[in-house]
Amino acid sequence: MAEDLRARGDEALATLLRARPDLLSPVPNDLTQLATRAATRASVVRALERLDRFTLQTAEALAVMPDGGAYSVLRALMTGDAADKATAAALPHAVESLRAQGLVWGGEDRLRLVRTARDLLAPSASVPSPTGLGPSVAEATSGMSPARLQEILADAGLPATHDPMSAVAALADLFSDRKRMKKLLATAPDGATGALGKLAWGPPYGEVGDAIAPVRAATATTPVQWLLARGLLLPAGQHNVVLPREAALHLRAGRAHRTVEPAPPAVTPVEHSPQAVDGTAAGQAFNAVRTVEELLKAWETGGPPVMRAGGVSVRDLKRVATTLDVSETMAAFWLELAYAAGLLASDGELDEAYAPTPASDDWLRLPAQERWTALAAAWLSATRTAGLVGSRDSKGRALSALGPELDRSLAPEVRRRVLELLTALPEGASAAPAELLDRLRWDRPLRGGSGTDALRAELLRWTVSEAELLGLTGRGALAGHARALVEPAPTVPRRRTSANANVNAIVNVNAALNAATNAATTPAETAAAAAAAASRLAPLLPEPLNHVLLQADLTAVAPGPLEAPLAEMIGVLADIESKGGATVYRFTPESVRRALDAGRTAADLHAFLAEHSRTSVPQPLSYLIDDVARRHGRLRVGAASAYLRCDDDALLSELLADRRASGLGLRRLAPTVLAAQSAPETLLERLRAMGFAPAAESAEGDVVITRADAVRTPRRAAPTPVTDGPPVPDGTLLGAAVKAIRAGDRASTAVHRESVPAPAASGGLPRTAAAETLATMQAAVLTGDSLWIGYVNADGAASQRVIGPVRVEGGFVTAYDHTADEVRTFALHRITGVSELADDPA
Repeated sequence: MAEDLRARGDEALATLLRARPDLLSPVPNDLTQLATRAATRASVVRALERLDRFTLQTAEALAVMPDGGAYSVLRALMTGDAADKATAAALPHAVESLRAQGLVWGGEDRLRLVRTARDLLAPSASVPSPTGLGPSVAEATSGMSPARLQEILADAGLPATHDPMSAVAALADLFSDRKRMKKLLATAPDGATGALGKLAWGPPYGEVGDAIAPVRAATATTPVQWLLARGLLLPAGQHNVVLPREAALHLRAGRAHRTVEPAPPAVTPVEHSPQAVDGTAAGQAFNAVRTVEELLKAWETGGPPVMRAGGVSVRDLKRVATTLDVSETMAAFWLELAYAAGLLASDGELDEAYAPTPASDDWLRLPAQERWTALAAAWLSATRTAGLVGSRDSKGRALSALGPELDRSLAPEVRRRVLELLTALPEGASAAPAELLDRLRWDRPLRGGSGTDALRAELLRWTVSEAELLGLTGRGALAGHARALVEPAPTVPRRRTSANANVNAIVNVNAALNAATNAATTPAETAAAAAAAASRLAPLLPEPLNHVLLQADLTAVAPGPLEAPLAEMIGVLADIESKGGATVYRFTPESVRRALDAGRTAADLHAFLAEHSRTSVPQPLSYLIDDVARRHGRLRVGAASAYLRCDDDALLSELLADRRASGLGLRRLAPTVLAAQSAPETLLERLRAMGFAPAAESAEGDVVITRADAVRTPRRAAPTPVTDGPPVPDGTLLGAAVKAIRAGDRASTAVHRESVPAPAASGGLPRTAAAETLATMQAAVLTGDSLWIGYVNADGAASQRVIGPVRVEGGFVTAYDHTADEVRTFALHRITGVSELADDPA
């Protein structure tokens, strides 16, 4: 396989590394190491999981055909005797895809599946093949005596042979010959073909009642005995039989699979008006931004505590649902979305609680369309799955919102793939979720193994609903602004750097491999996609307003979204009563007191309302503001444990006589001062609940102004998605990796002259005396020749290199290192030896 990789061009190597990025961790030293790493079990399993159904079926057929078989044998296994044209047309592309991903090597005359993949896909007694085929005749008869083999040949009507190997070959040839097999089965008794038919499509093992004993054709009395006598069934245990692979293929008309799927399942478009889709999605996008804003506002003075096991409690989740006026399931989604975008986090204090992050302030200052792109991008890449909230883990523990164990590495793949499928449909077209699920199963059949298929179906259902909530889709169809965010940038094939005959086909499958591995994009490309999405969304969003409509019933109507300063101030001065296309705010004594606590005066509030109202300020609202302002701050609360002071001693006497204040531990210290046994915060809360309007006081006697944005976490990064493998490298890294691998391979395979035989302990490195090393180096500087050296670095790691010496002085050699493709300096005392090259690699 290493030699096969050497024959490929740089484009082919880049394609392999792009499809299997785990091979780059770390970058292989040479192509031999790359081939070895590409054949490891973990890497092969990961590669097989990313094959589509038809390519996987092709690999399964390669696993059951002889190793090194011709392409014609594979085509016969895939198309059968009928030679299905659609399968035959799709097969070359599947083979090239396997070759490009390093799972198949060799020419069409000798196709070889990587041995690890063959071990995983080939049938065995413990792990059946996905094809349903059993062992070959040679494998099924491996423990059979030579005499018994000759008996089976005789009963099958074949001449005797001189050795077991030729007997097995003769029997396999009989089963592979359509005419001779048809003639043999024509003489079978009733029930024999039915018994074979039950095993033909798998599983190939069957159970018989009586213990199996060697039987001859002359003494066979049952259909199973007739089949055993002729080797059409072979013993697989005391009470079990197995149908040999060659016989099964005859019964299947030569096909390795019952149903071959060369083309993906169709996704039928359901047409909608693109304008209606974009309008619906834009409305949902705007609602998503407003919902996250409301969530941040609800927690800006401090969110709920973090549970000991992590996450928010069920009670706190219900409170969030009530605040946002949504179901608990949707509340969990909005919480997880804000967390994934880095807008919410735990504060890390001793009594840990959730709060907005400093990044939320930056986010709130962005235009609505850019806020939406940040949320959509976070959702696309997040592995945290809000749909799992409320379910239970393997130990029976409930999974909570913002808690651990919500990461599912399959989630980003399903989300992006669903949106890519919608992108492929005409604009404004939606698709049935069942058809999307069938397509996902075709795209990644092995990703549904080990119980993952049920999760994939759930992820699809959650993806469809969450994309609609977030405004990526409208009426089930992908919106125009979401296409700009989802559609991959067009890839332009690079110029070929080799005359490799397979490069053309490999370049043709590059696009498929890029889509299959979600090829990485640079930050500039990501930013460009976000900017394009924001620019397409912006015209669809309503323009922010700088006014409200005040009404006589102490309400204000915002007929659309408000500008940020106005929305912030009106949110402090009034409470939201209803949301929708128009938001209704209600003014209450508590809301007005909240604005006064934030440092506003009654005059400020009157001026603000007069400036931003399209209607005159109603008299009841003016009276409400003046009344609350008149009472605001008459009581002052400070720290004693707490105290109250008021210039009106009658008000303090009224408070002492009030039964509702009995739990506060109040006592009079002076005509205008009361002491309390409660903390200032508790005292403030209780007095406000009793209908008073106290103000907090500092140690200097000044009124403490409380602001809504007082609580923020320390700077936090958004949670990193939990992936199941290394990220796909970008073009720059791929180019550098291919260059390094080529250089390392050049050094390891360079032909050199051994001046002194290298001892076994040297690991194959050249060994020469120090004087000879110095002389050879100095001569190479004069002649310009390249040398093969052994070098031990400061960490004691030995390596071999091909260098072109430029200068030797001060105990160091300055040389061009062909292995690293750069000029480096080598310490002479670390060079184990030197040898001339038979052919100068330069």
